Amino acid sequence: MKITLGSARQWHWVSAAVCSIGMLFFSWTGITLNHAADILANSDITTIEAEIPAALLKPWQALEANQDVLPHDIRQYLMTKHQLFIGQDTVGEFNDGEFYLSMPNPGVDAWLAIDIESGELIFERTDRGWISFFNDLHKGRYTNEAWKWFIDIFAAISIVFCLSGLWLLYKQSGFRLSTWPVVTLGVLLPLIIILTSLH
Repeated sequence: MKITLGSARQWHWVSAAVCSIGMLFFSWTGITLNHAADILANSDITTIEAEIPAALLKPWQALEANQDVLPHDIRQYLMTKHQLFIGQDTVGEFNDGEFYLSMPNPGVDAWLAIDIESGELIFERTDRGWISFFNDLHKGRYTNEAWKWFIDIFAAISIVFCLSGLWLLYKQSGFRLSTWPVVTLGVLLPLIIILTSLH
């Protein structure tokens, strides 16, 4: 039984089909990241200032440990009263009677602070817009494990695409004399820029 791994052309077109849209996305967001300071963006800021009922605070105040995790009753209160969803295992920082929780997402900066003695609650959410959302996805910033796995798998497929493309260039170079000068230019150009300007 003969086992074949397929031709370079097959590897190239299949990898291109799988990663072409992803390559467009990462190329576009590479440009927006490179010019982030030049792109005007309007931030949408949401602020909540409230007071948590004393009855909900007492069990939390009585704890001698694990005060860096929001009690279930307070999480339910925040969800019902202010539509703030906080996961059961979310751990914040507890210091000098204040609970602080950073709650970032792609394109969004958010934080929550609660004084467990007075019950004072402050929440602020800054939505930096769609471009920031996509830029954060590009960097894998504030994303979940599924997206991080996608980036790794996409990168591996992109490597297959590039290597199979080089193999096709090698096979066809006899018919196209400009192949290796153009490939050499593609290698030397970034090296020249690095050596002459990035030091």
